[in-house]
Amino acid sequence: MKVILMKDVKGKGKKGEVKNVSEGYARNYLFPNSLAKEATSGNMKTLEQKKKSQEKQAEEERHEAVKLKDELENLKIELSTKAGEGGRLFGSITSKQIAEELKKKKIKVDKRKIELSEPIRSLGFTNVPIKLHPEVTATLKVQVKEQN
Repeated sequence: MKVILMKDVKGKGKKGEVKNVSEGYARNYLFPNSLAKEATSGNMKTLEQKKKSQEKQAEEERHEAVKLKDELENLKIELSTKAGEGGRLFGSITSKQIAEELKKKKIKVDKRKIELSEPIRSLGFTNVPIKLHPEVTATLKVQVKEQN
């Protein structure tokens, strides 16, 4: 019997897949637990429409990420903090501070998407990678100045 999995089923497959299972397994386990539904022509059409809408939504998200990437790469952020001799900072600049500065410029980026391998601890320019989408990574220029 062919069924469409509605949720991930361990040992059988992932959500949205069409699988061939025994009739008893389907009727006694998958259907009562809402893990699958029968693969009728109507259900197959519904599944195809869902897949198309998900692909369209994923493409829109990617397109938005590319637009945001272009905006971020033309932007320069300036942060000022106290520094000691040789341009060493007292403390450091973290991804949270960079995210807050972006927020002031009306750009919303989650601090977890800012991929600083370690906090910025010196004055000057630093290129900071920001992962906006699994396929799109922007590079933001951050300038750290000494506070007067």
